[in-house]
Amino acid sequence: MKILSAFFLIFLSLQFSQCRSGKAMITKAIAPRDTSNTVQSKTAEDSIILIRTTKDLLQKNKREFSTFSAKIKMDIDDAKGKKPDLLANVRIIKDSIIWISISATILNVEVYRVYITRDSVILLDKQAKEVQYRSLDYLKEIADIPFDFKTLQDLIVGDPVFFNEENMIVKKSDNFLLVSSTGKEFKNLITLSLPDYLLQHCKLDDLDVSRNRTASFTYDNYTTAGGIPFSANRQIIATEKNKLDVRMNFKQFEFNKELSVSFSVPKNYRRK
Repeated sequence: MKILSAFFLIFLSLQFSQCRSGKAMITKAIAPRDTSNTVQSKTAEDSIILIRTTKDLLQKNKREFSTFSAKIKMDIDDAKGKKPDLLANVRIIKDSIIWISISATILNVEVYRVYITRDSVILLDKQAKEVQYRSLDYLKEIADIPFDFKTLQDLIVGDPVFFNEENMIVKKSDNFLLVSSTGKEFKNLITLSLPDYLLQHCKLDDLDVSRNRTASFTYDNYTTAGGIPFSANRQIIATEKNKLDVRMNFKQFEFNKELSVSFSVPKNYRRK
């Protein structure tokens, strides 16, 4: 279960990479030292126009798809050190089903298979030959994050999560847009590159300061899959009491291809 929890923290823990520019990109994107080129809005009208334009572009850049599939190599480090590498096969029927198979690469054997719908989760522990039937609230409990099906889906395909567009503040520089917002649970700062408005970084801070919980998501190595821009290398650094560092390399990924998402439970599996 620890492996599974770590996997969902990858996708839910507020995400990484064998980035070519990793930490340098984060520093450059989030907090440029030279702010002399920052364009300050001269009037309230300028600010309103910039916010409205950014909101429209965020909506336009959200990935429109019917299906998505990927193979993801994951390197995980936590307070106890580096974990065995994992390979995740992910299939998504948009707004309906998320199918995940998790294998330990060192053994080349499948260890978990997961079937997620909008309100339920089925987990197969392939090694223990056990099956668990849970509500989606179960994932909220093990990840301790207030997400829903759409949040998980957006996170996998690379769209912003926990972002409240109703109270955006936008700052523009020569190379980036810095867009901040505050939701019910988190403060969110996203960095978009210019002129393509691609998501480069996301930083989440828990509004409950006593938890001291933050997460940093870096998106790198954009390529195009079926006409859709997609970040193939990502990194998540999540901290609370301990630090979790996850690097994800999307080895294969496709949008809008016919998918099989059948899921069966062997008769000899024990219900847990």
